[in-house]
Parts: sequence; structure tokens; C-alpha cells
Amino acid sequence: MTDRARWAIVTSILFALLAVVVWLVVVDAPIVRFLVRLYQDKKFLKETVRSWGWMAPIVFIMIQALQVIISPIPGEITGPVGGALFGTWLGLLYSSIGLTLGTLFCFWVGRKWGEPLVRPWLSEHHWNRMNFVIEAEGAILCFVIYLVPGFPKDIVSYLFGISPMPFWIFAIVSTLARIPGTWISSYFGAHVAEQQYIYAMAFLAIIIALCLPLYHYRDRIIKRVHKRKADGV
Repeated sequence: MTDRARWAIVTSILFALLAVVVWLVVVDAPIVRFLVRLYQDKKFLKETVRSWGWMAPIVFIMIQALQVIISPIPGEITGPVGGALFGTWLGLLYSSIGLTLGTLFCFWVGRKWGEPLVRPWLSEHHWNRMNFVIEAEGAILCFVIYLVPGFPKDIVSYLFGISPMPFWIFAIVSTLARIPGTWISSYFGAHVAEQQYIYAMAFLAIIIALCLPLYHYRDRIIKRVHKRKADGV
């Protein structure tokens, strides 16, 4: 199959899926109302997940995977919800599984279909800012990108799929780099669920204070790591 034919098939599938989504929104389908309420009402989200009993971890893992694949689902909410529902360590475990599955799916899409599929999804700003990832091979650069806050992890996952980085190196490094941030989200959510609000907010304030310099200098950090890699250092 030629690249043009492959691109035509993928485009047709995407337009068909988009048409279905638009139709569901226009007719105000129950599934749309349900998803909107899950997105807007955190209490309803927790009660809904709990009602699924033993299926709750599986559902939560799926939600975490989807929030990587589909950008509008906010990971800033789902991460703490995992801690509130399952506690710090189980929340960390389930979140990590879901995030890893979603991240590896994005990587697979990038690896399978390449730039012709990924490029149209990105704004000019994001493409110009992050396209150096396409040339990335080093595990250190990958680790820093997934560790430092402020980078669009979903977009980066697709771009790493286009890069020459081996699948298993990406899988291991990206998963390990996400653990600190995932633990913080679960820990915060668990203490909010226990109504330890002052402690939770104090903990969050300390984390924000520690992360602000990393966030502020994130582009400079990445450029330095990328330059050292390019220079063979």
C-alpha cells in the first residue's frame, strides 16, 4: 500500500469517527451527557467509578489511558481522583498502568503512521516547539521531557513514535519518568479524600514551589540536554 493510499484510508476513518461524534453531540445522546457530567462533576465521577465495584480499577485504568490519547480529558483531575478512590499506592499503580498504556498507544500510532498522520493534529506552535523530538534517540532526553512539568506529554508521545528511539527504551524510560508526578497526584488526592485539606494544600504548595523553577526553565533544560546529545557529550 502506498503512503497516499494509507493516508487516504486513515483520513477517511478519522472523518467518519468525527462525523459520529458530531452527530452524537447534535442529538444530545445520553452517552454525551454522561461523559460531560463525568468531566464537569468530580463527585459524580468518583461515585460512578465506585459503583462499578471490582471493575472500578479497570475503568479507572481505561480513563487514564484515554486522557493521554485524547487531550481534552484532564489528567490533573483523574490523577488525584485515583488517589482519592484507591489510596496513594494503588492509585499510583492503576494510574501508572493506564498512563503507560495510553502513552505506548500514542507511540505506536506515531511509529505506525508517521508524520503524515501526526502533523495535522498539531498546531504550528506545538510543531515548531517540539519537532526536535523526532530526531531524539537518547533515553536521558526522553526521561527529562516526561519528568519536567509543562510539556504536552500526549503530543510528545506521538512524536517519539516518529523518532528512531526503540520501543522498549521509550516504554521503560517514559514510565519511570512519570512515576514522581503520578505519586504526587495520588498522594494529594488520597489526603483530600481523608479530609486532610490543610495538609494536602500545604503539600501541594511545597511541590508547586519546587516545580516552578523546572517549569520556568523547561525549554532551556531540554535545549541543553538536546545540545549535549547532538554534540556527543
